[in-house]
Amino acid sequence: MRHDLWMESVTYAAIGATQSTDLMRYPPAGYRPIEVRRRIGHGEARYEWASAEVLTWGIQRRSGFRMTLTDAPLEVSEASYTPVSFDDYGRPITPASIEPSDEVVFSSNGVGYVSPGDTALMRIALGFKFPVRVIYVVDEPRRRGFAYGTLPGHPEDGEESWMLEHRDDGSVWLTIRAFSRPATRFWWALYPFLRIAQAMYTERYLRALAGPMT
Repeated sequence: MRHDLWMESVTYAAIGATQSTDLMRYPPAGYRPIEVRRRIGHGEARYEWASAEVLTWGIQRRSGFRMTLTDAPLEVSEASYTPVSFDDYGRPITPASIEPSDEVVFSSNGVGYVSPGDTALMRIALGFKFPVRVIYVVDEPRRRGFAYGTLPGHPEDGEESWMLEHRDDGSVWLTIRAFSRPATRFWWALYPFLRIAQAMYTERYLRALAGPMT
C-alpha cells in the first residue's frame, strides 16, 4: 500500500447501497448484486451471541480470514456517513448522520464492536489481501449488523453487509447482501474464479454462525 489504509478512499460510489430495498432489481450500474438468507438458530441467546460475533469481525475470522484492524483516526470517523435505514415499505426509520459517536461498545469478552470508518486488512492463504472499511453499523433490538466497502488493493470494487434479524417467532436469521465487480483488468480476466470464491465464502459465512456457540 502506498499509504496507511485509513488514508485510502473506498473504490466505489454507491456507498450504503446494500441497505436499498430494491438492490436486487436495481443494483448500481455495472455491479452484480447478491442476496442470501438463512436461519442460523433460535432464541435470545443465539441472537445475542451471533450479534457479538458479527459486530466484532467474528464471522470473517470463523470463515478463514486473518484480520489486521486499524482504528479510525478522528478525521476519518468524523466524515463517516451513516445511511438511512428503511422499513419493509421503504420508509426511512433512522435519519442519516455524519456525527461521530464517542461511545465505544465492547462484547462480553472485551472485544470492541465495529464502528463506521474502521479499517481492516483481511488475508487468506496464498497471500491474497482484502482491504476494507466499515461503512455503516445497525444496532437495533431485533436487527444488528454492518457493511464494509472495498479499498484500493481489493480484488473487487463494491460493498457487502451481514445483517442479523431476531423474528417474533424467536428464529434468528442472517442475511448477506452485496454488489461487486472486478477491480482491475487482471481481476476481470479471473472473473470466473472470483465468482466461485465469492460463492464459497458466502456459504462459509452462512455456516459460521449456525454451529455451536463458543
